[in-house]
Amino acid sequence: MQQTVSPAKEGGSGGAAAYRKRILHGVMAGVVGLTAAWLLSLTGIVTSFEARTFDWRARLLAPRDGGSDAVRLILLDQPSLDWAAKENGLSWPWPREVYGAILDFCRRGGAKAVAFDVLYTEPSTYGVADDTAFAAAGKKLGNFALPVFLGRETGKTNVWPADVPPDPLAIKGLKAWLDKVPVNEAPVYPKAAFPVPEVAAGAKILGNVSQDPEFDGIYRRVNLFGIFDGKAVPSLPLAARMLVEPNLDAAIAGHALRLGPVTVPLDDAGRAIPRWRRSSDFPAVSAAAVIRSELTLLEGGKPALDPNIFRGRYVLFGFSAPGLLDLRPSPVAGVTSGVEIHAQTLQSLLTGDFLRVIPHWAGWWLAGGLAVVAGLAVTLTTGAMAGAGVIILFLPLPLLIALAAYAMGSWLPLALPQLAVAGSLVTAVLIGYATEGRQKRFIKSAFRQYLSPDVIEALIAHPERMSLGGELRELTIFFSDLQGFTGISEGMTPQELTALLNKYLTAMTDIILEEGGTVDKYEGDAIIAFWNAPLDQPDHAARAVRAALRCQDKLTELRPAFRERSGHDLHMRVGLNTGQAVVGNMGSDSRFDYTMLGDAVNLASRLEGINKQFGTYTMISKATRDAAGDAFASRRLGRVAVVGRAEPVDVYEPLWPAAAASLAATHDAYAAALAAFIAGDFQAALAGFTALAAADPAAASYVKRCEALIASPPAGEWNGVLVMTSK
Repeated sequence: MQQTVSPAKEGGSGGAAAYRKRILHGVMAGVVGLTAAWLLSLTGIVTSFEARTFDWRARLLAPRDGGSDAVRLILLDQPSLDWAAKENGLSWPWPREVYGAILDFCRRGGAKAVAFDVLYTEPSTYGVADDTAFAAAGKKLGNFALPVFLGRETGKTNVWPADVPPDPLAIKGLKAWLDKVPVNEAPVYPKAAFPVPEVAAGAKILGNVSQDPEFDGIYRRVNLFGIFDGKAVPSLPLAARMLVEPNLDAAIAGHALRLGPVTVPLDDAGRAIPRWRRSSDFPAVSAAAVIRSELTLLEGGKPALDPNIFRGRYVLFGFSAPGLLDLRPSPVAGVTSGVEIHAQTLQSLLTGDFLRVIPHWAGWWLAGGLAVVAGLAVTLTTGAMAGAGVIILFLPLPLLIALAAYAMGSWLPLALPQLAVAGSLVTAVLIGYATEGRQKRFIKSAFRQYLSPDVIEALIAHPERMSLGGELRELTIFFSDLQGFTGISEGMTPQELTALLNKYLTAMTDIILEEGGTVDKYEGDAIIAFWNAPLDQPDHAARAVRAALRCQDKLTELRPAFRERSGHDLHMRVGLNTGQAVVGNMGSDSRFDYTMLGDAVNLASRLEGINKQFGTYTMISKATRDAAGDAFASRRLGRVAVVGRAEPVDVYEPLWPAAAASLAATHDAYAAALAAFIAGDFQAALAGFTALAAADPAAASYVKRCEALIASPPAGEWNGVLVMTSK
């Protein structure tokens, strides 16, 4: 029975001192990790990393509620431009009267409000009548919003035009809030571009469409309002909402903007972060389809689009054709139309679904706390596996916390905590390697030549196991041998033979190790391996069977190259058995091997050789088949009695499921013939096996047995067991 000693009690006061030293090392690792993250933040790497992780979170955690039912899009896409040019002879720009048809269709459908994301800052090239016709359609609709562009450097005017009514947005506390915002970050715009008066007359409200992308050109945050000429101007999405709620009560204080019942979290510059949705969440129709449908209705026909698709909904119109230059990158799409960004904002305004921005200082506290805890966890943990577990636990922890925060409606910094924790873990590992790795390095250096990596790790975790002895445990044992290799080797030089063997053994060993096996030894071309020691592997039988099948597949792949080298086709026989065996360090005090002993080991060796009697290349015992479960298909080959074992053994040939499915009819016929053989009906068995013998070596092996038993029936009671007289 092993005893576990806590670090604080190892060696009395010396143990306590060592424990305190580990704590100091853990804190040091945390400080180093946080410092490294801070230094990286000075280079801009952290900012870029944070932006990328936000986009990833936005895509991963975008709402999956079936999409928005409140917002609809009408897009002037490339097919609309093509339709107008080919069928109507309209070149770009279109007459504004055409847009009036869109407004009429929305009015006919009972849209709650319509907002156009199209700047009409110049008179129509088709004349003033075109502008007034468009404005008349807007007035007839009623709840219609047009855009104004507020700019810091570009714009046509620095005063609100006298012939354009001011927007009705009044934000309580705005002046006091502006006094606290840095001048270079405040949403104050000295210039603006308004729609021409003839067009502006058709709108009930104007909304700002200028938004500020972040350093990498991606639009992640939005301005819900801007200040121009001392007046608060709502964004176009907020203007659309105000069409329905004209007396919206608005107030701002600190990092929050209250809009009626909805409170919107703001960052230091007064920007908001919508919970970004996938583009497909906003149902969109083509402008051409809307215009055609309106014209059809005017002619008394049945339109392609039912106007009722807009009933009681907000409708946003904008450009998505690439040539119209209103495509912008967003967190959830590489490129999207500008109007979709407004749709994202409007949806959040209607639901109140904005992300809270965690203060910058909170990110630093989180990074420092996680870095120190991660460092302590590593330095206070003993054992390689436990240490690896701590790293696996803590490395993704900042990510998991950030994902949970996003899911709950907060943007928590991820880059800084992630880098700090990673730096802390690396530092803690290096400290441990420098101060406590001597014994580990000795064990690895002393035993790496003849023990598997898993055994070495087990010895590092439990050095007391270096003493001689073994333990009884269930193993799945693997024996393999190359068919006729003695004859093959006689035709090769020692150098050629060595190169061939090295190539073969390397390929097979790689697969065994990939499946978690421990290679016991090589005996010439034979490989002996096992699973479920020194580490517990609940699926050890399945791993072993998978390794055997993969080895056969790999040898099939390498066979042409081996034939070119040796002049022969190389085939490998594999035997697998699962059972109790003694496994551990065995040998003398000065030299020992980690190996296994027992009847289960001997049976695996016997099964490898019995393949010759059946014409098969992979054979497993019933114990292995049962332990592997449903992971693989198999067919029963027969019942055999082997040398040195009293009880007969059912043996099987394992198969990949796909291979078994393709041979199902053949295997069913084989099973029927085998059942007849075991029952003693040798004539029926002979007929069944003979029909299969040409394509199935296992069936062919039974033909001679049946003929011999028909010629000389067995004496006494027949039990269907084949007696193997050789090892």
